[in-house]
Amino acid sequence: MDQTQQLAQLHAYTYEKLSHDHTGHDMAHIERVVKMARTLNEKLGGNSFVVQAAALLHDVIDEKLFTDIDQAKASVIAQMQALKVSQSDQDHIMEIISKMSFSHSLAGKQELSLEGQIVQDADWLDAIGAIGIARAIYYGARHEEKLYDPAMPPRKKLDKAAYRDLSNETIINHFYEKLFKIKDMLNTAEAKAIAQERHELMVAYVTAFKADW
Repeated sequence: MDQTQQLAQLHAYTYEKLSHDHTGHDMAHIERVVKMARTLNEKLGGNSFVVQAAALLHDVIDEKLFTDIDQAKASVIAQMQALKVSQSDQDHIMEIISKMSFSHSLAGKQELSLEGQIVQDADWLDAIGAIGIARAIYYGARHEEKLYDPAMPPRKKLDKAAYRDLSNETIINHFYEKLFKIKDMLNTAEAKAIAQERHELMVAYVTAFKADW
């Protein structure tokens, strides 16, 4: 089985896991991340197979979506083994998808390979801009977050447990607690250039939202 076929099978595997998602982590998100990762990689020259595979698989072990992460990781590894993905590529892909989430960066930026930086940037770019605004509202509503409360200021210092505590957050505060930070946390100059316009759109949106409120 060549790498094109392996990627097609990994796409099918991810579709099986995420096709019914209603939190903004669905296959449309995955396919945007894969497309952006390819675009960035064309300029940066990483391992194309690892970049695409990690982009496809990055949410199938997400603790926001799955309760048993050890089981989820074992399932991904078993799938790659069944497809005869090389051991070095398996290890590289698992390292990327295990370390690239925003929550893992709260205690300090994780060290990632070039391929990991590319996939992380592609994923984080999808969290900002016009689609990022829609996804933030979609996710927050799904989890019954408050839309906004002027008496509830954004939290300044967050560890992983506090970040996951949606009972103490509003959808608008999420922009301050995560989305506005992404522009300066991206790894590559190429991603940062794309992020600038998306960041400005979010700032304009939150400013208009508060004025309307």
